[in-house]
Amino acid sequence: MIRFNCDYSEGAHPRILERLAQTNLEQLPGYGQDTYCLQAAETIKQLCAAPQAAVHFISGGTQTNLTVIAAFLRSYQGVLAPDCGHINVHEAGAIEMTGHRILTAPHRNGKITAEQVSRLCREHWQDDNPEFAPQPKMVYISFPTEFGTLYSKQELYDLRRACDENGLYLFMDGARLGYGLTAEENDVSWQDVATCCDVFYIGGTKLGALLGEAVVITNPKLQKDFRYTMKQHGAILAKGRILGIQFLTLFQDGLYLQLAAHANRMAALIRTACEEARFSFLYPSPTNQQFPIVPNEILKDLEQQYVFSHLKPYDHNHSAIRICTSWATREEDVRQFITDLKRLTE
Repeated sequence: MIRFNCDYSEGAHPRILERLAQTNLEQLPGYGQDTYCLQAAETIKQLCAAPQAAVHFISGGTQTNLTVIAAFLRSYQGVLAPDCGHINVHEAGAIEMTGHRILTAPHRNGKITAEQVSRLCREHWQDDNPEFAPQPKMVYISFPTEFGTLYSKQELYDLRRACDENGLYLFMDGARLGYGLTAEENDVSWQDVATCCDVFYIGGTKLGALLGEAVVITNPKLQKDFRYTMKQHGAILAKGRILGIQFLTLFQDGLYLQLAAHANRMAALIRTACEEARFSFLYPSPTNQQFPIVPNEILKDLEQQYVFSHLKPYDHNHSAIRICTSWATREEDVRQFITDLKRLTE
């Protein structure tokens, strides 16, 4: 079977495995205090033109989301998010477990807008007893979104403005950040992300690493004591070197963005084939996630050889699926899929 159901089916890029093996017997300090973690952190700060930032490495995305939100919100504060946001639909109540409410707004192609943020804050503070409801204090977004769509540079700066006007932090889930930054339609840079967000993270798990996310805290007011919350949430890895070595390798010679661009190119080939088959799409994604609406008869045949994520029935005869390429997707597998699709639709 050929898997197009997620972007973490494969292990790690060979250069990472080689570097881990080369450094395996080095004796290093633990808990992310080794030279590799420190070098990786400096590399990321330079890349983002954010010398004032603090960089920490955590093993996975859900752990990162709950640790960041728990660290920066008081017990009575909540986080604004689109209703499709990963923290709301895919993390088993992890945020609520920390004692914080997720305050949702209807998504627009996976996104929340500055106008929605301002309205939700206005409604809270205009209530006769605002202290009776969770206080909005953070906005959570994903880039790309759950549906592979992108915030434009203008939308991102508009969100920053809305957060400033309402005293909110802006937190970007960057589990797939590389796929967004290398998308053809993207006009957002590393520097834009660092400028607009109080905190964001760079995903490694879904982009060439064995595991790991790099948390970048750009707001100096939020940096103090973050490691205490990391420790409370089991987010300080004893062998932190494993994370630092991986991110240092990913950011050498532009490897991180090269891998992301490859996945986007493979997804674009599949998108074009679906368009030629006259499939419509649930969402207009320019990234490695594609959401075609496929006739059930064709889908049943394709599933004899390929694995997809099912989203929902679209009507009695069609289903919406997610096709997801990765940093390691082989072009020959994509070409074979396109050949099979043409055979079934011509």
